[in-house]
Amino acid sequence: MPMMGPAAESPDAYIAALSGWQLERCTMLRAAVMRAAAFDETIKWTNLVFMANGPCILIRAEEQRVLLGFWRGKRLRELEPRIKASGKYELGNLVMTEATEVTAEQVGRLAAAAYRLNIDLGNPAARV
Repeated sequence: MPMMGPAAESPDAYIAALSGWQLERCTMLRAAVMRAAAFDETIKWTNLVFMANGPCILIRAEEQRVLLGFWRGKRLRELEPRIKASGKYELGNLVMTEATEVTAEQVGRLAAAAYRLNIDLGNPAARV
């Protein structure tokens, strides 16, 4: 598996290209995000991306880890202190290995909060 996630034409194909713990983890993450709010799911930048008034959440499976990324992740760190700031904007990632413990309920809370931020604050990718 390449560092940027499997090449896939659809979200279902992305998941189908995975195996082992990454398959289990990404399946759980995807289901939890989709239950949390009315996201549009797509493939962008070789990632599984969840859109809500612009890009909101991404899932990226890599060889040794899985990333759960949030365009407004810095604002979610009170809910999940393991989210690490990434880049000069508001990006933040929860970096997971096979040993990382995370529940569907935790992911759902983060996804719902991320959705609300995009609805309330607008498209995080829009240039101001």
